[in-house]
Amino acid sequence: MILIDTGDLTLCHHQGSRQQSLFIAIRDKITQGYWPKNSKLPSTRHLAQILDVSRNTIIATYDQLVAEGYIRSQAGSGFYVAATLPDHYLTTTRSEDSFKQPTIKQQINTTNNAFAPGVPDLVAFPRKKWQRLYQQQFDRTQFLGCNDLQGEWEFREVLTHYLKTSRSVDVTADRIISTSGAQQALIMAIMASTQPNDIVLVENPGYAQMRKVVNLCNVKIAQLSVTPFDGINLQQLSKTKAKAIYITPSNQYPLGTTLNISQRIQLLKWASQHNVTIIEDDYDSEFQYAHRPYPSLQGLAAQTNIKVNIIYIGTFSKVMCNSIRLGYMVVPQALLPRYLEIKDALSGETQAQLQLAMAEFIHDGHLLRHIRKMRRLYQAKHQQMLQSIKDGFGQQWEVISQAAGLHITVRWHQNVCEKQFCEEAFKHNIIVRPLSYYELPNTIRNWQGIVLGFGNTSIDDIPVLIDNLKTCFNHLLTENRHDEYF
Repeated sequence: MILIDTGDLTLCHHQGSRQQSLFIAIRDKITQGYWPKNSKLPSTRHLAQILDVSRNTIIATYDQLVAEGYIRSQAGSGFYVAATLPDHYLTTTRSEDSFKQPTIKQQINTTNNAFAPGVPDLVAFPRKKWQRLYQQQFDRTQFLGCNDLQGEWEFREVLTHYLKTSRSVDVTADRIISTSGAQQALIMAIMASTQPNDIVLVENPGYAQMRKVVNLCNVKIAQLSVTPFDGINLQQLSKTKAKAIYITPSNQYPLGTTLNISQRIQLLKWASQHNVTIIEDDYDSEFQYAHRPYPSLQGLAAQTNIKVNIIYIGTFSKVMCNSIRLGYMVVPQALLPRYLEIKDALSGETQAQLQLAMAEFIHDGHLLRHIRKMRRLYQAKHQQMLQSIKDGFGQQWEVISQAAGLHITVRWHQNVCEKQFCEEAFKHNIIVRPLSYYELPNTIRNWQGIVLGFGNTSIDDIPVLIDNLKTCFNHLLTENRHDEYF
């Protein structure tokens, strides 16, 4: 049921009595489609107060509209626009089609389906605990108005301790900026560190959203090639005059390689010598299953006294859930005013209640306990993925990503197109992404590959789902062999 807001309903006194003027005004609202069918009219008492007319005038008008079939009266409930209007309404200016309510087809969200990359385990999210903390923040009336553009101090102070202890980040609360997820932080970093037509080094294959940011800012992309197992060839750095470099050193997305300590120091020295800003996206650093996480680039630079501008970016989307659009960035003190200027222009402040709830969640130890729980769960899922792929595909598929994060990347050399395979999998309600989704245009390779996210997939469902993918793969393999034969 839709409640009608009288809005700009007015009486035209030149159209006769008040009752007649009101009748015409309401009738026109109905016949011209501004008041939808079956929507509820305001009560006679309320409308009389708004229009400053007697209630008897409103009652008489409603009775006339009922008599002529424009509205209907429902005992004990009120008055409603009629579902079927009288034939003579066609004397008004608009046809029947013009006020018919559009039929809205419900969209089915498939983005969180089995094996969809980038989605954490939504069932394991501590909903009740988070809901309680989040709702409590609205009782703090001092935060219901305008708040700190840089971010709430409580959040930044707690986050400082967390980043120091977990990632060895060189940080103070006055250098943290809260953001609406990592995406906003990436836009701010590119806008602050480059000018139009400057060059930014971007991993290839790499995070597709970052390419969108760079293109939006009219900045040129230079590829930083990433190969399976070997990762980034740092010798490429000397061949570019980039102003900034975007990198995911803890778990390169999507090939899943990691920069070790010596590689990190080499990268830091190059950036320092050439005055290149490093945009460090510490993606999936919390979920390493084969070894202890390396310290952040930003923290390592401070430890080794290498002078370089590093923008450290993180988000709670993968640790918690995607719909919590809360991220953060740590910036050099001297650059803080420029970043705040950009944030002010882009979006203004980040929602205070979200920051305050997260501050309590971290302070009370809930975040660390949740990460530990999820690390064990994701490691078990990762192992099940490896075993199911081995059982189902044998030597056909090769896993090329490391034991980390929420995804597995595989490749094959058989005559099955990765894009065609992803389309076939979607017919079985399975979301997998072709590796080309993450690549720059005109990238050449002699093998096919896909990315499978296991974060939001039940561990018990993994063997069956991999078996379904095996069926899809063999179907396409057979079809292609048949086409080659003929």
